[in-house]
Amino acid sequence: HILVIDDEVSLVYYLRELLRRKGYEVTVASDSHEAWDIFSADPDKYDLVITDQTMPGLSGVQLAAKMLTLRENLPIVLCTGYSDIVEESNISQYGIKGYMAKPIDSRELLRTVHDLLLQAAHLFRL
Repeated sequence: HILVIDDEVSLVYYLRELLRRKGYEVTVASDSHEAWDIFSADPDKYDLVITDQTMPGLSGVQLAAKMLTLRENLPIVLCTGYSDIVEESNISQYGIKGYMAKPIDSRELLRTVHDLLLQAAHLFRL
């Protein structure tokens, strides 16, 4: 089950359909506070989160930090068109496992999601 968050509504729906066509269950939110409410109500429901970095309210990094307080090993993919705070080389310091530059390449996103879910499943079995 994947939670997708982006304030660009058309992108949220595109990602939802892309992921659903590959067999994933997907919940979407177009607001970071709404996403936090959805996630915090049942943190164990989600296997992976895809979030935009630049959003009104909480940034992707801030949202990830809150989520990771409830699920320490939750795989999070951060998507951004531009950020002076976070880039691919420093995402691990925020506990974020994946990074996608916008515009998002659908094949790369699907590969990243697949790889992170495999890694999480392996850690869970250990």
